[in-house]
Amino acid sequence: MTALLYVLGVLLFVVGVALSVGLHELGHLIPGKLFDVKVTQYFIGFGRTLWSRQRGETEYGVKAIPLGGYVKLVGMMPPRPGEQPGQVRDTKTGMFAQLVDDARSAEYEHVGPDDHGRLFYNKHWAKRVVIMASGVTINLVLAFVLFAIAFSGIGVQTETTTVGLVADCVVPVRVGAAPRACTAQDTPTPAKQAGFRVGDRFVSFNGHATTDWAAVQREIRANGSKPATVVVERQGRQVTLHPRTVVNTVQAIDGSGRLTKAGFLGVTAATARERQGLGFVASTMVTGTKDTLVTLGHLPNKVFHVARAALGLEKRDPNSPMSVVGAGRIAGEVASQPTPVLDRLFQLLSLLAALNLFLGLINLVPLPPFDGGGIATTLFEAARRGVARLLRRPDPGAVDVAKLLPVTYVMAAVILVVSLVLILADIVAPVSLS
Repeated sequence: MTALLYVLGVLLFVVGVALSVGLHELGHLIPGKLFDVKVTQYFIGFGRTLWSRQRGETEYGVKAIPLGGYVKLVGMMPPRPGEQPGQVRDTKTGMFAQLVDDARSAEYEHVGPDDHGRLFYNKHWAKRVVIMASGVTINLVLAFVLFAIAFSGIGVQTETTTVGLVADCVVPVRVGAAPRACTAQDTPTPAKQAGFRVGDRFVSFNGHATTDWAAVQREIRANGSKPATVVVERQGRQVTLHPRTVVNTVQAIDGSGRLTKAGFLGVTAATARERQGLGFVASTMVTGTKDTLVTLGHLPNKVFHVARAALGLEKRDPNSPMSVVGAGRIAGEVASQPTPVLDRLFQLLSLLAALNLFLGLINLVPLPPFDGGGIATTLFEAARRGVARLLRRPDPGAVDVAKLLPVTYVMAAVILVVSLVLILADIVAPVSLS
C-alpha cells in the first residue's frame, strides 16, 4: 500500500507539473491569438513528439521530456533594416553570423504573403509585453490559488495554547541529536512536578494573559529559575498551578535553530489545523519570493556543492536546490507518509505552489531564453523609440533580437548543465523527508 501511495504521489506531481507548464504556455498562446499573431505550434515538453493534432494553423502536442514547453509565435526575430521578411542575406562571416542567418531563415520559411501584418515583431510593444508576461502571470496566480487552497481551505497546523505533551525529565537540547531517554539521575521537569496534564489550556502566566503559544513561550523563557503562577483550563474549570521553572539549554524561538539558555517548564504545545486568511497567503508569497531570489543569487555556489554531493565528496544539504526528479521523489514520500490525508494533501499543494512561484520568478530573469529576456528587449525598444520621437529623430526600428542568439545558446547550455547536475544528484544523493 505504501508503494502504491508513493507512485500515486509521483504521478499526481507529474500531472501537476504538466498542467503548470501547459497553463504557462496558454498564457502565451491565448493573448497571441487574441492579438492576431500567427501561432504555429503549442507543445508541452521537449524532445520526440508523442502526440500532436493540427487545428487550423496551429499544431498542438505533447513531447517525451516533460521539463517545459513552448509556443511558436512567428516573427519573434525582425528582418534586418531594409530587408523584407523572408529575404535574408547569407552573410556567412562567422559561426554566430551563420547561426543568426539560419535562425532568420527558419523564422520566415512558413510566412505567407498575407502573414506580414501578423508577425510578432510588428505588434505594438504593449501587446508583445502582455503576450510574454502572461505566462509568468499565470504561474504566479496559480501559486497564489494553490497556497490559498492549502492555507485557507485546508488550514495550517498551528501550535495552540493547549498542552500536547508533558516531558518527564529535564534534558538539555543537543545540536543534531535526538532527545535521549530519561534516567534515574535526571530531574523531573517543573511541569511534571507541578501537576500539568495533557489537555490543559494556558489561560495566564504570572498574571499575563496567554493568547497564543508564542506568548506562553516568552513567559516561560523570561521566568528563568523562579517560581511562577500559572492558570490553566482543565475540563471546563480553571486550575492554578505553581511550578518553579529551571534554566535549561533550549532552541531559540526566532527560528534560527541556535541554542540558548532560558527558562524551561517541560511542556509541548498541541497543534490544530487553523484556516488562514488571504493576507497570510500573500505574506507567504512575499516571503517565498524573497527566499527564491536569494536562492537564485547563490545558485552557482549551491549547484557546485550539489555536484560535490553527487560525486560523494560531501553530504547533500537538505535545503539545496532540486530538479523535477527530486521534487517528484519528495511528492512520493509525502503521499506515502502515515499521516492524515489532509496533511499530505496540504504538503502536495504547497509543493506545487512553490514550484509555480519558482517558475514564475525564474522566467522573469531578463536574459534569453527566459520570458524576462523578451520583456526586457521589448521595453528597451519602446524606450528607444520614445526617446527618438521626443528628439524628433528617425525611428530606430525594432531591436534585432537575433543578435542575442549567442546569449540564448550560452544560457541554454547553462540550464542544461545545471539540470543534469541536479537530476544526477537527485538520483544518487537525493534529498529525503526522513
